[in-house]
Amino acid sequence: MQINDLPFGTTDWSSVPVSEHKGDQGMAYWRTRQFGDIRVRMVEYSPGYVADHWCVKGHVLLCLEGELETELADGRRFTLAPGASYQVADNAEPHRSSTVTGARLFIVD
Repeated sequence: MQINDLPFGTTDWSSVPVSEHKGDQGMAYWRTRQFGDIRVRMVEYSPGYVADHWCVKGHVLLCLEGELETELADGRRFTLAPGASYQVADNAEPHRSSTVTGARLFIVD
């Protein structure tokens, strides 16, 4: 990743507007900042959330709270607890997220 033309700045995530995204079950609440081609998000999944699609976007994702299950299209599953992360390239491995307990994530893509 090449980061260009981005002066130093800070983000108070509590002041960033929330957008709602319905899953097959539950809701995702995104706070999003866009820096050129780089999208940075604080995402909260409600308990029982199940994504409504297989994602092919690349991400670097850090679990901050709760527990996140990520399923890959090939059937592998990974569970992230607070402090754990994953990274995946664009169009590399379709994946989808779910959570029983709810989760709060920091995502760069």
